[in-house]
Amino acid sequence: MKLKQEKLLVLMHLWLWWSTYFLVKAATDSLKPGDTLNCTETAKVVSQNGKYFLGFTTIGSETYLATWKINWDDFWIWLSDRNQPLDPNSAVLSLNHSGVLKIESKNVKPIILYYPPQPINNAMATLLDTGNFVLQQLHPNGSTLSVLWQSFDYPIDTLIPTMKLGVNHKTGRTWSLVSYLVNDGSHTNVTPGAFSLEWEPTVGELVIKRRGKVSWRSGKLRNNRFEHISEESQRTLNYTTLSNGDESSFSFTSTNDDVDVLWWIESSGVFKNYSEIVVNASKCYGFNTSGGCQRWEDIPKCRNPDDVFQKIYGHLNFEYAFNDPNASYVLSDCQAMCWSNCSCTGYKLYGQNGTGCTFFPLAAYYTPGNNGEEIYMLGNFTQYIDKSTTKSQHSGKKKFIWISAIVATALLIICLSIFCLILKKRECTLQDKKRKGIVTKQLSATCTGTSGIEEFEDDLKHGNELKVFSYMSVMAATNEFSSENKLGQGGFGLVYKGILSTGQEVAIKRLSKTSTQGVLEFKNELKLICELQHMNLVQLLGYCIDQEERILLYEYMPNKSLDFYIFDCTRSKLLDWKMRFNIIEGIAQGLLYLHKYSRLKIIHRDLKASNILLDENMNPKISDFGMARIFTQQKDVANTIRVVGTYGYMSPEYAMDGIFSTKSDVYSFGVLLLEIISGRRNTSFYDKDHPLNLIGHAWELWNENEPLQLVDRSLNESFDPDEVLRCIHVGLLCVEQYANDRPTMSDIISMLTNKNAMVSLPQQPAFYCKRDIYEEKLSSKELCTSSIQEITVSEEMESM
Repeated sequence: MKLKQEKLLVLMHLWLWWSTYFLVKAATDSLKPGDTLNCTETAKVVSQNGKYFLGFTTIGSETYLATWKINWDDFWIWLSDRNQPLDPNSAVLSLNHSGVLKIESKNVKPIILYYPPQPINNAMATLLDTGNFVLQQLHPNGSTLSVLWQSFDYPIDTLIPTMKLGVNHKTGRTWSLVSYLVNDGSHTNVTPGAFSLEWEPTVGELVIKRRGKVSWRSGKLRNNRFEHISEESQRTLNYTTLSNGDESSFSFTSTNDDVDVLWWIESSGVFKNYSEIVVNASKCYGFNTSGGCQRWEDIPKCRNPDDVFQKIYGHLNFEYAFNDPNASYVLSDCQAMCWSNCSCTGYKLYGQNGTGCTFFPLAAYYTPGNNGEEIYMLGNFTQYIDKSTTKSQHSGKKKFIWISAIVATALLIICLSIFCLILKKRECTLQDKKRKGIVTKQLSATCTGTSGIEEFEDDLKHGNELKVFSYMSVMAATNEFSSENKLGQGGFGLVYKGILSTGQEVAIKRLSKTSTQGVLEFKNELKLICELQHMNLVQLLGYCIDQEERILLYEYMPNKSLDFYIFDCTRSKLLDWKMRFNIIEGIAQGLLYLHKYSRLKIIHRDLKASNILLDENMNPKISDFGMARIFTQQKDVANTIRVVGTYGYMSPEYAMDGIFSTKSDVYSFGVLLLEIISGRRNTSFYDKDHPLNLIGHAWELWNENEPLQLVDRSLNESFDPDEVLRCIHVGLLCVEQYANDRPTMSDIISMLTNKNAMVSLPQQPAFYCKRDIYEEKLSSKELCTSSIQEITVSEEMESM
């Protein structure tokens, strides 16, 4: 009996220890210095009121650190890094004794949430009752001295009470919701998608954007209500807006704690309050202006105001369909591309993972059926139903009669057409031969395998809907290429401002007849730009080919190019630090799209200040893709015997050996970044007290612990020192000697926008040599072996 009691007592002690250990661990709302949270543990950080969790979770097939509400299993408020999933067996969140908050995971770079400028001994990371995970510096008495970092500054696709939309003027950080790439049914991909919900403080409106273009506006906030949001969706909400030197923001609170309030935006563009639809932005296309929808610009003439896509179910005749399996395209992208292509009557998703597009031309047929695929068809879709399913003899006879009548009519028309063609043939032949002869000669000299203008133009038009302009319309738009309309001159010809007959302003690039950019580069630029859709890439509107003339028409950029400002002592004062940082971020986002998110990996190869154009809001757009090269996503490096580009921006492996990759663009970006900060050209240093170039100057200032001496004096010290220092750090990482040591554009954006993302120190950059050494030992091959001035450009043509 006594033995039984002893065993029972031991078991009770074990149970008490076990329950106390896990319950206490589960109930904690904070991480103290030295604490960790492992992905293999069932315990989570829990807010004091027990409503919110912080822990590792699996979304789709990937693992992330996340916060969520206890009864919102499918709604994550914050994720550690949407572009960097974690190893599900080794991820660890830790707060060390110096105040560094980070996530470490096997085979993945550490995610640094916060890295203090100097060690902090009294930091604590707490999950608040609002759902905000914050890192605080504490007073010895336990009160909060300052908030060092908070998850609410990094929203994903979800907004809850007290979270903000808008911009932090001190840090330049924007708060906006960005949809997942895919979140429907069994498919979930949390990487950033097509739609965003933002606050526009200048007009006081909420807006939904698709790929950077406004699709919907809420209307102005009046009497605590938005015009284009239903009263039911706003019934329990109180809105708060702030506009001061610190921030311009929007947030809301709920008047009823019993009602869950959660705003989120789906990958399809549907904006919801929890499960209730507030706005379906996927219907905001074309001519639609109802309920806050914004009419699209540049609507093709073939579309009518009553053209709408209707969702139906059926089986497709794949003989008449064509696919674009690009994994970055979702349903809204398919819709936009089909709408802008006059030969497209419908579309559906291509892949089983919710990405890619299948398009149906005019000749496409389908068979209706409730168990079929989900298809979106334009207009009266019943006209495309496959009539072969009707097998009655009467319909067969009727069909035969109609076919006979059509054939007879067609034969008559053909005969008349042939007769007319014979009459016109003589007067057209000479002019036609002359035109074909000139362009065919150019093509055969530069592009193996292309033998005529028709094949060239057909190749350009295949798969896209570029508008072809007549030479006369271009002449009229530019007032016969008047010198008054001249915007500038590049290496390949002149650029003019033009006004089309519709009143639209355009930039017209007229290639010089003696230009080094031949038909090959012209065709390359056309094929590339017409398939690129990003807010930080210049939009190509159309082209014109007339005998020896080769002309490109772009969207007009009223504020010219970046070099017009940063290298001019007077105009540089117009670019304050906030604008410069916005330009840096925009260029980085454009390059990330080219390298990772466009259908094919694209290397620009000529990134420089003069190829960055600025729109009316001074937003940057990368231009001039004549020298760009296309890679598949599996290919990383290529070699050429024809080095093209601009001295000062070319990476050493490209300049010396003709080897180029995405890291070549990263090097050019690093040079451009340092130029934007300093207002000086990379090749503008000539006095003996400085290195040969801006890169070397920046490197020496960095080593002397005076990097801020690099900053353009026109900024008059009105800048964020931490942000500038972070940019200089990134710039020096980008211009390192070896390509593998340079960061990717994904890493660069993370480092630019997250002060704690710096994980390595820069090494001595490429093309670095002190001026005195260079002058004394100019002939020595052991010194300055990477000097940009030793580069020669081959005249041979690289293979496409």
